[in-house]
Amino acid sequence: MLPKDPHILVSFLNLKLRNFYPSLDALCEDLEVNRDEILQKLEAEDYIYDAKKNAFV
Repeated sequence: MLPKDPHILVSFLNLKLRNFYPSLDALCEDLEVNRDEILQKLEAEDYIYDAKKNAFV
């Protein structure tokens, strides 16, 4: 289950992306979460996924 708070969520996702997953797609597939929902929730808080950095910035 993913954290509900967007700031905690971005921290959680960046940790997972940095340590365990080569891409957001791989993370979403493995955790069985909707990529678009994550992007929308975090974009509402001005976080954007940077594929080159493999992190939300």
